[in-house]
Formats: sequence, C-alpha cells, structure tokens
Amino acid sequence: MKLIKISLILLLFLVTSLYAQDKPAYKLYNNKGKEVRYDKMIKELEGRDMVFFGEYHTNPISHWLQLEVAQSLYEVRGKELLMGAEMFDNSLQLVLNEYLMGFYKDDKLIPEVTSKWGNYVTDYKPLVEFAKENGLRFAATNIPRRYASMIYKKGIESLQELSPEARAMIGPDLEKYFDPTVKAYAEMEEKMGEHVPPDMLNIQTSQASKDATMAHFSLKNFNPGDLLLHFQGSYHSNYDQGIIWWINKIQPGLDIMSLTTVTTSEWEEFSEEEINTIADFIIVVPDNMTQTSRRN
Repeated sequence: MKLIKISLILLLFLVTSLYAQDKPAYKLYNNKGKEVRYDKMIKELEGRDMVFFGEYHTNPISHWLQLEVAQSLYEVRGKELLMGAEMFDNSLQLVLNEYLMGFYKDDKLIPEVTSKWGNYVTDYKPLVEFAKENGLRFAATNIPRRYASMIYKKGIESLQELSPEARAMIGPDLEKYFDPTVKAYAEMEEKMGEHVPPDMLNIQTSQASKDATMAHFSLKNFNPGDLLLHFQGSYHSNYDQGIIWWINKIQPGLDIMSLTTVTTSEWEEFSEEEINTIADFIIVVPDNMTQTSRRN
C-alpha cells in the first residue's frame, strides 16, 4: 500500500511538472470564458454569412490562425468563401483582382501594399496567395488613407469638397449614421481623460470613416450564399462595434460572428461582461510573443 502511495505521488509530481512546462502558443475561448477546441469553433463559423477576425497587426499567431481558418472554411464552403481585409484600401481592388487572375507577378502588387503595410510579405501575402491558388475573391474594403486623414484634419464637412469619384471610395453611410456616442467612438474620448483635444470629433469621425467604408465594401462584395471572412485590427470589430455596428445599421439581419486577439495579461484582467461581449471567440496569446515588423 505504501508503495502504491509513493507511486501515485511520483505520478502526480510528473504530471504537474509536465503541465508546468507546457507553453502553448495560444489558447482559444468562447464568450462564456470556456476553453474550446479549434474544430468546434470552425463548426460554429462555417454556416454564417460573415466572420470578422480581429488581429493584433504584428502578432504572428493571429496571422497563422487567419490562414488556418481560411483553409478550414474553404474545405466546407469552397468558392462561396469571400475574403476581405483592412490592409487593402478599395482603390487597390483593380490591381488586386488582376493579380488574383494571374496578370502579373507579385512584384507589381507588393509596392502598392507595402507602402502602408511593411509586414505584407510575412503576414498578409499568404492569405492573398491562398485566395489566388483557389480562385477566391478578395475584397479591398478600407478607405484610402488620404481621405481618412483629410477628415481627421478638416472634419466631415471636407467630404463636400471631394469629387464624385473620390466620394465613391468612402462609405456613403458615414454622414447618415455617424454617432460619436456609440461605444467604439465614445471610448476614444473617454481614454483622453482630462486631455480631450478640441478636434476630438474629427478624430472620432476619421475612425468611423474606416469602419463605415469597410462595412460598405464588405456588403458591396457580398452575395447571398457567401461566407465573408474579413481580417482587421481587433478594435474595428470588438464588442460588435466598428465594422459590425455599421453593417447592422446598413443591412440588418446578417448572421455575423467575430474572433478577437488578446494577450494573456489582458485576458486575466477581463471582467465577466467583457468576456461575454468582446467577441464570439477569443484567441489568447502570450505577452512576450515575438512580433513581426510593419517597417518597410
């Protein structure tokens, strides 16, 4: 009996030691705070109209999982899978389409993208190549930066100065629905504390112009029966705000799910309400994860 007890103690020590040495690259949770399997998540995502994958722009686990999710959803939905991303503004749609059709090598596409996203080759090119290899559409959804910058500097009234061609690159619902009290934009002001700048409304509107435009071009490229898998910074989709809020305003009734990325320290500080509302699935990554670089 004593030998059995000693053996059990040794076994417990071994299991504990092995567990302590386990260093997973990420953990996946649902919005109830319960750890879930990857294949279970895919089952939940595969029947939706739209899935928004919120990333940390330089986190390699975000980018690796984006490709894995795309591959998994393609296995189920095939050519119904439509991909889209914040990283391409809609002025690049033509060159992106031409590249996907094999008109030229990526040395023509890369300069167009890396002027804004220095980590394109390591982090986003695999997604574009996956779409190309499988004949999938890829939507360039974001607002050209020059117009978001103009709104930041001169306010929403500056839209009136633009040509019809320029206005066509900006979500047309921006002026109709923009509301600075919406959580995504109100929190921008709250985080300023006592240092709210006089042009705060311009800052909020500029951010909203990105969300509204990504929502608009997501919907413009979406056809009934599609599954849109869209990639964006997590702050553009957390708490069903940003892009998702705009889509629900413009075309309510679509079946939407979201993923987000957070660090371990952020996760440990989350309240139950934050866990329940930030996204449908939460990818938790180590704080000290090696980062990629956005520098050109």
